[in-house]
Amino acid sequence: MKTKAAEQRRSHRHRNSRFHLFTTVSLIAITFFTYMFNRNTFISNVSFNFNPKTTTIPIPTNLFNNQTFTIQNPVLIVKELIIQEPQQLQETVNDNLTTNFQRIRKPEFFDILNSNQEFESRTDEFLQRCEVRFFMTWIVSPFKFFGDREFLAVDALFKSNPDSCLMILSNTMDSDYGFQILKPVIDLGFRVLAIEPDFDFLFDSTPAKAWFDHIRNGNRDPGGIPLAQNLSNLIRLVVLYKYGGVYLDTDFVPLQDFSGLRNAIGAQSATRLGNWTRLNNAVLVFDKNHPLLYDFIEEFASTFDGNRWGHNGPYLVSRVVERNTLKTEFLNTNFTVLPPSAFYPVDWTRIGGLFRRPVNRGHARWVEAKVVQLKERSYGVHLWNKQSRRLRIEEESIMAKLVSQHCVVCKIFNRSQKAF
Repeated sequence: MKTKAAEQRRSHRHRNSRFHLFTTVSLIAITFFTYMFNRNTFISNVSFNFNPKTTTIPIPTNLFNNQTFTIQNPVLIVKELIIQEPQQLQETVNDNLTTNFQRIRKPEFFDILNSNQEFESRTDEFLQRCEVRFFMTWIVSPFKFFGDREFLAVDALFKSNPDSCLMILSNTMDSDYGFQILKPVIDLGFRVLAIEPDFDFLFDSTPAKAWFDHIRNGNRDPGGIPLAQNLSNLIRLVVLYKYGGVYLDTDFVPLQDFSGLRNAIGAQSATRLGNWTRLNNAVLVFDKNHPLLYDFIEEFASTFDGNRWGHNGPYLVSRVVERNTLKTEFLNTNFTVLPPSAFYPVDWTRIGGLFRRPVNRGHARWVEAKVVQLKERSYGVHLWNKQSRRLRIEEESIMAKLVSQHCVVCKIFNRSQKAF
């Protein structure tokens, strides 16, 4: 009985000892945090880890002198405890914000924001005596990715528009290597120029200027979608506003002469009654200083969202035109919405059918009829590169026939082995 009573007393003393240790630790912690808050200070860079083996609580004498130190107890490890005054904390927040934008702004980010000071003079000289001014963009993407499909867009353009000029706004194709890619067309006497844009000049006196300055200075988040894609959406608008002409995506294959088109945009989809449901910005035809282009640019700058695909592109032109349809001044504007057959005769969900060879005689007759229909009713075919870039052109397919009939250089593609 005595032994049992002794064990109970020892157990009781052990529990009291642990309770006193816990109470001491708690009081020290409460005193510590109370003192900090009474000084209007803040804590940053705090991390917590379990470590039951540690039993000491070293408290340095220079605790509140903006030093970095470690506090340990049987449960917590507080690493890199930094004491900051409110003003210092605000500076840290600002620094972290800048750091986050810098993390987003990789080297290629800065490269594409450079401006070519010779752009204006070279452009003015190049665009003289052009029946139609065509523009394309190739921002950031390396010149080596300007492949057979993109070259076909250039090749086919001069087949149907031989007296026109093509300017490719690009920070990578404006190089010796880029020139070699385009040389087969240039050697035939056609006028094509790859040139690095001057953003300051292009955006000047437009709503795009303020947006661009904020992006360049790191005061606005470019979003998760590559900035180059959104710059392309904007550049096509401002270059047409400055010079007038036709913008084409590099996956658009022209089939007809564009000289008869003025101030037009194509519907991507429409109802059976012919009312458009969505427009697209892969092909734009506008006079210089057209007011609708200004509205597009203004919408881009004021509603920019770098995290939503299409918001600054096809959806932008759709919502601006829809919003302006009932305005009196808009009704008096020289502007036309063309049906889907003009630029988007094949929906992106069915684009694969253009690349497949006919499987029987009935299919072959349908292919022939489709080729004739496209040549008669469409200014060109948008290939929806995201959906079709890995497809191969199979022999006797619609694309094979279009490629062979609409080219000036007529590069030979290995249709059975090479993705087009």
